Amino acid sequence: MKRVTIFSDGSSLGNPGPGGWGTILRYGEHEKELVGGEPMTTNNRMELRAVIEGLKALKEPCEVTIYSDSSYVVNAINEWLESWVKRGFKKVKNPELWREYLEAAAPHRVKAVWVRGHAGHEENERCDALARGYAEKLKEERRDG
Repeated sequence: MKRVTIFSDGSSLGNPGPGGWGTILRYGEHEKELVGGEPMTTNNRMELRAVIEGLKALKEPCEVTIYSDSSYVVNAINEWLESWVKRGFKKVKNPELWREYLEAAAPHRVKAVWVRGHAGHEENERCDALARGYAEKLKEERRDG
């Protein structure tokens, strides 16, 4: 299996508000940036969307390490998700996104690593800039709209 690293971040201007996500995929020396967003969303939804879109971009089963500054995403992937599935996602926020994550993650071996946000982690800062930039763009479009 190829070893791929996914760096991800999400942002929302208001919670809810316009939001963006940014993802960097890295395989060896190769990198690809992905970015997107939604006009009305939450920070947690964008954090998770960044991971989902990174996984969906992979073209074959891989060993994936995800780096995120979201303890919500990292803890869910590493610890909580199995019990959420057993409970049918009762009392879990964003169950449709977590189901989408499970589908995107299914072909891969995934582990998640937490990194401190806004602490100089190069790729996390890049993802943050992508996410915030997209959220700002959506905010301006709404304002001009």
